[in-house]
Amino acid sequence: MSNVLKAFLNIVTNYQTNIQNITDGNNRMNNMGEGLEAYIKNIFADTINEVDETKKLEKISKTFSYTGNKTNPPDMMLWNGDAIEVKKIESASTSLQLNSSHPKSKLLNTNTKINQTCRECEKWTEKDLIYTIGYVKSKKLNSLWMVYGDCYAADEETYQKVEDEITTSINYLDDLEINHETNELSGIKNVDPLNITYLRVRGMWIIENPNKVYEYIYQYDKNLNFQLVCLMKKSKYNSFPKEDIKKIESNDNINISDVKIKNPNNPANLIDAKLLVFKV
Repeated sequence: MSNVLKAFLNIVTNYQTNIQNITDGNNRMNNMGEGLEAYIKNIFADTINEVDETKKLEKISKTFSYTGNKTNPPDMMLWNGDAIEVKKIESASTSLQLNSSHPKSKLLNTNTKINQTCRECEKWTEKDLIYTIGYVKSKKLNSLWMVYGDCYAADEETYQKVEDEITTSINYLDDLEINHETNELSGIKNVDPLNITYLRVRGMWIIENPNKVYEYIYQYDKNLNFQLVCLMKKSKYNSFPKEDIKKIESNDNINISDVKIKNPNNPANLIDAKLLVFKV
């Protein structure tokens, strides 16, 4: 069963920085993001160097229970393991565009943004979520963060409360024909006299770059060729197979340290966490 430690070690062992720029389709940003997604998929499936397409597909099928689509989170889910979101940024400090999906500490089966296929691809109710954030410029992967949602985002109710309050406020507006069936924040029908215009009201969530959020434990170095950073709770790290922990701790190119990070639900409390760093 794959996990983030195996993926981390795959990157270190098969170090490469060129991200494939998939050219299908018309949206350049989506295509470059798909190149990063393909890279992330390969490091988790251990298919970076697999040239036989049939063997590659078999490995991917055995690794992932779900491999996502362009419109619904997550981007992929490991069989009996974590869910993965992939975000591409084009500068080391820019914020992450999460669009209509608010930050998540965990991925819940009840999340209305996931589709039925994802909900039923295996038996699950809740998954730990890894945000993989790649800084890609001119096809070169300059840095990659792999940070767990419960280190990065507050609990679900923090964001859901904001969305619910916005929806409720719109619903109380007079003289508007509200669409109560939408999966977005709200929708307003027949805005103009001809009754031909519809207003979508949707969230556009943005979250700070991990390089800023965690600058108190890791400082981005613009002079390096590549830097790989992984952050997770210490309890999560200790839950991985001892064999995987032993392999990653015996690699001299990886620096592993115990750190304390701010609790996303209450920064006054500190969380014991593990920081894994590889840089060249």
